[in-house]
Amino acid sequence: MKKTPAMPGHLDVETRGAVLIARLEGGPQGLMGLNMARDLAALVDKVESDAAVRAVVLTGTHPGRFIGHADVRWLQEGGKSIPKVGRGAASAIARVAKTVRGMPPLAAAASVTPLEGGMELDQLHDTFLRMNRCGVLFIAALNGSALGLGSELAQACDMRLMADGDFFIGQPEVLLGILPGGGGTQRLTRLVGSHRALMMMLEGRPVPPAKALEIGLIDEVVPADALLERALELAGYLGSRPRDSIAAIKRAVYLGGSMTLDEGLHLERTEFITIAPSATAQSLMVGYLDRTAHDGDLPLYAPAIYDEALANGRFPLQRSEIQQ
Repeated sequence: MKKTPAMPGHLDVETRGAVLIARLEGGPQGLMGLNMARDLAALVDKVESDAAVRAVVLTGTHPGRFIGHADVRWLQEGGKSIPKVGRGAASAIARVAKTVRGMPPLAAAASVTPLEGGMELDQLHDTFLRMNRCGVLFIAALNGSALGLGSELAQACDMRLMADGDFFIGQPEVLLGILPGGGGTQRLTRLVGSHRALMMMLEGRPVPPAKALEIGLIDEVVPADALLERALELAGYLGSRPRDSIAAIKRAVYLGGSMTLDEGLHLERTEFITIAPSATAQSLMVGYLDRTAHDGDLPLYAPAIYDEALANGRFPLQRSEIQQ
């Protein structure tokens, strides 16, 4: 009997000050499989608990691919292990898998049952959601093409930079008889609009960097030889903002943006009530009030002060004018 080869994929993580560079090593074809998904979950564990980390830059090691797509064998074998059921039963399986995954003793036993695939998918969704909820910025530096799960991983990041060249990004799952399973039906829709996302997923045709920029799927197209440095520059710039503020803003946007307006406003109020009493927020607001009293006008209407605040990520407190 032919032995199934081990699934490829791992992360190589390098520290650059307050920024981590996570290189996606997906083997000769640039695939993302279960091993890489687990490494990514472990990376999120690390950055959630390490206040020194301000941003993570994800980039591929394949010369022309960020992530080629998911390891199809991972998807095929997982699908084969699941009994053929209707949507109602499938919904129940998905909910049970989520519950069981949160109970380690049961999860270990369930790993040899048809629930295993559901738990792996729930784990992947949970990792991406934790990226969206935490105060660390995730920047995708797409060094090449990204199909399927590669595109979905980029969508789960806060910013997407793509190398200029003969590359493409998209969701081709319909051509394999499935649908995006790593969040593409939800995140692509939120990025480019429901009808455009629907047409992209129904046809399965990817788009080149210039088109991806035009429709809002990526944020910048960068010369390939400048991609990583530009990503690190943005990581340092945006990562200089207060981490708790970043987390609150991300949660309000990513989670509140799909709620009703009333629910979203409730979430915004919750985040505001939580963060306004914090030491960082109080010191920055008191400093702003002191400077307003000193200058007799609103400091953020002084271009030099605003520029300094933008460059440093927070209102400048240590100024000789305040101490006079």
